[in-house]
Amino acid sequence: MKESTQLRGLYAITDSQLLADGRLLPYVEAALQGGARLLQYRDKSGDDTRRLREAAALRDLCERHGAQLIINDDAELAARLSVGLHLGQEDGSLSAARALLGRQAIIGATCHAQLPLAEQAVTEGASYIAFGRFFNSNTKPGAPAASIELLQQARSRFSQPIVAIGGITLETAPQLIAGGASLIAVIHALFAAETAAEVQRRAEAFTRLFSNP
Repeated sequence: MKESTQLRGLYAITDSQLLADGRLLPYVEAALQGGARLLQYRDKSGDDTRRLREAAALRDLCERHGAQLIINDDAELAARLSVGLHLGQEDGSLSAARALLGRQAIIGATCHAQLPLAEQAVTEGASYIAFGRFFNSNTKPGAPAASIELLQQARSRFSQPIVAIGGITLETAPQLIAGGASLIAVIHALFAAETAAEVQRRAEAFTRLFSNP
């Protein structure tokens, strides 16, 4: 798993409710076919056997489509599968995860709407820094709100790729990309769909937003 300073594009994040009933693999594959560059496996359940099985299947899909798999908040699972990791502020030490996963692994950090958290994450070896929420979010309705100005400040201060997350839609993503976001992280606007074909169509639409410099 190679870290890339060129991380850019659609960052798809799974949701165990949206992708229940057999939708996980076909919907994720549709997102990858539509151009998603990163995929975060986010499952807060305690079923370790199922999580390992699903994560391994997702890793294979990502490899087939030239994307990178990121595991949410489980450094041991990320190490077992030799994939990336995303850590929230309560999810343990980023520097310890870096030591476990090695220099080449992609490790991202949630920085909410605070530049000092991003500063700390970069110091500890973060591959990318994630800010949010920018809009009302189904996943984290109480998360602190971030602004375009924050994105611009982060872009001028850090060389690491910047992820924007939180209630982002096709209509609101362009202003965040213009403000400095390298990656747009999407859950509901991508996966809350009736069919896998619709997921692919949405992923393609998000990906097209990055085709202009």
